Amino acid sequence: MNRFRSPRHQHAHDATPRMARLLVSALVLVMLLASMPAAQALKLNVHRKTLANGMEVVVIPDHRAPVVTHMVWYRVGAADEPSGKTGLAHFFEHLMFKGTEKIAPGMFSRIIERHGGEDNAFTGPDYTAYFQRIAKAHLPLVMAMEADRMRNLRLTAEMVRTEREVIKEERRMRTENNPRALFGERLNALLFLAHPYRRPVVGWMDDVSRLTLKDALAFYRRHYSPNNAILVVVGDVTPEEVFRLAEKHYGPLKNDGPRPDRVRTREPAPLAARRVVMRDARVQAPVFQRLYQAPSYRTANGREAHALEILAQALGGGTTSLLYRRLVVEEKLAAWAGAAYDGDGRDYGVFVVYAAPVPGVSPERLEARIDEILTEVRRDGLPEAELQRAARNLAAETVYALDSQFALARLVGASLATETPLSVIETWEEQLLAVTPDEVRAVARRVLRPEGAVTGLLMKAAARKPSEATDVRRGGLAAAAAGKASVR
Repeated sequence: MNRFRSPRHQHAHDATPRMARLLVSALVLVMLLASMPAAQALKLNVHRKTLANGMEVVVIPDHRAPVVTHMVWYRVGAADEPSGKTGLAHFFEHLMFKGTEKIAPGMFSRIIERHGGEDNAFTGPDYTAYFQRIAKAHLPLVMAMEADRMRNLRLTAEMVRTEREVIKEERRMRTENNPRALFGERLNALLFLAHPYRRPVVGWMDDVSRLTLKDALAFYRRHYSPNNAILVVVGDVTPEEVFRLAEKHYGPLKNDGPRPDRVRTREPAPLAARRVVMRDARVQAPVFQRLYQAPSYRTANGREAHALEILAQALGGGTTSLLYRRLVVEEKLAAWAGAAYDGDGRDYGVFVVYAAPVPGVSPERLEARIDEILTEVRRDGLPEAELQRAARNLAAETVYALDSQFALARLVGASLATETPLSVIETWEEQLLAVTPDEVRAVARRVLRPEGAVTGLLMKAAARKPSEATDVRRGGLAAAAAGKASVR
């Protein structure tokens, strides 16, 4: 996955798609590409200051419109939750909208909307973020409200009980009622045996069902302090006015203690390939998916992450990619096929290959052909012309980050929350375009190793025979139950 797209495993508070914004961005992209050198696309005008209480403040002026995007990032996500309390970070994201002594429960978003703005929040494995997009005149109001709930949230046992049921229903709707989501959750849990990236952001149902007011308050006190927060403001502002407002609203806030250490179990080196075969009656067409652990931008050596971006784009980034040409166009084995790289993680990245066979082609036959192609890529690499085209296409996409205040604020905030230097953003295109075919081949050999693969096949469950519904002795119920996954 391109670093400038949305991160994986992200759960939002009442998120809604905004197709109009995407269409406008696409038009702006076409116009900007004609006039802007790629090498200048991400030269950030970043201004930074750390308040006395440890809160980091980042300002990126953007005077194209009299609006601002205000984001507060907390260095805590699903990978930082206590054992046995998965889903707590996402659960608490919901609770942050319950109100304080100054703002009644449920009124935070209504006040923002009343002033012509929009707000939301999202949780990932490494961070939780809250944002508002609003006219610049209302920035003081937004800061005052966000600072208030950082330290003065008021929760009751009834609020926690009610929201816990909301989260459980969200899990049912988004995950348990969606075979593809269940399939992805199982694959991810198998990819990481020890590291907490194996946890679903929404949490396991058993853990979510047991979350309490005590859990929520302990999590709040431990993680929601100014020294664990990053403020990012992008918009029609000057650094001086943002720093002044931050000192006024966030500066007086006290910490409960030092910033929590982010101690996580390192993932052991993979020794053998792993496999999941999941059958579900709700599946309409089979799916093949393979995951590999990969370095992230923070943990990569040299240009490894950039090379993985190019590898994913050339291998499966669109209709001109190798997998699509071979499997869909030429050999007609797949209805669609692709690859993606997600390098946003603090500790690890993920490389994914995926495809769906056409009717009449078994998933096993498609998998065997993909194995042959990946072996060829590891051995021979990819043609230099294809890698150059992939790099240019990826570089062009970065213009989106300039067009959208939200995308730019997200990019900067996520980098800081995962302890990734901002220099990675500012030099991204330069480094991307400098990647050589040898670097791509080397990273393919390192990452796409057979012993490191987690392969999944999602298929429709076979129809039950009448006897299978009544005769347990024949094993029919166990064999034919929809939604069961076998791991070997």
